[in-house]
Amino acid sequence: MITIEKLNFGYKKKKLFKDLSLDLNHGSIYGLLGKNGAGKTTFLKILAGLIFPESGAVSVLGFTPAERNPDFLKELFFLPEEYTLPGIKLGEYKKIYAPFYPDFDDERFWELTSGFELPEESKLSSFSYGQKKKFLLSFGIASNSKILLLDEPTNGLDIPTKTRFRKIVASSQSKERIIIISTHQVRDVEHLIDPVIILDDGRVIFNETMERVADVLSVKKVSSLSDEPDILYSESEIDGYKVVVTNRDKDQSAIDFETLFNTVISNPDGIQSAFNGGSLNETK
Repeated sequence: MITIEKLNFGYKKKKLFKDLSLDLNHGSIYGLLGKNGAGKTTFLKILAGLIFPESGAVSVLGFTPAERNPDFLKELFFLPEEYTLPGIKLGEYKKIYAPFYPDFDDERFWELTSGFELPEESKLSSFSYGQKKKFLLSFGIASNSKILLLDEPTNGLDIPTKTRFRKIVASSQSKERIIIISTHQVRDVEHLIDPVIILDDGRVIFNETMERVADVLSVKKVSSLSDEPDILYSESEIDGYKVVVTNRDKDQSAIDFETLFNTVISNPDGIQSAFNGGSLNETK
């Protein structure tokens, strides 16, 4: 379990988080969304203990990440967006680093690297960006760590690999594991992440399951904006408008992540009202 209470953090010229509080539970694949500069990567680094909050409390599996306790580190794998790999073969990398993860699954590792068609005899430093991403994904999944942090994991992956990525992550989830995927490519993780967390202006402005979203919000197509009262968000289309409204009729309709994100970011007060304050419950 991850618990964050009144977290404050900022860089010299920018305050990122202001009294941010949040609870994350095992058994979910959380999607962490936000505009560029919202602090998604910084948030993951704080959870990993790579940077330290100015004030507030952060607890991951009962540990304080900043202390970098070995018993904490063996249960966490962080895949950053930017990384370098050494000039060794993937088998050598596994031999050196897998022992840090007591539950590392060798068979799963070789299954994933083979499925990604990664060359066993080539040095990791010679891999393309996409190959390096596939390798680290394979290692992270095989680590069986209880906390898996993925920062923009689909960057550098082609379309077939993105499909495989979604299947692999979904099949790797368990009741004991928390997976957090930070991304701005929301279409890549559609039907994978749930709940959805949205950061904006240093706060969690949305934290809801997709089931709850379908209960509260509805997407409709209208020819004129005057045809539908209390519109939360609208997009102009060739033959009319796509609008997001409160689901008064309780007829569930699919809402894609891009539309949901745009609705929350552009009309947070309207969303708060629609969810009766539930979506802004940061300790949920």
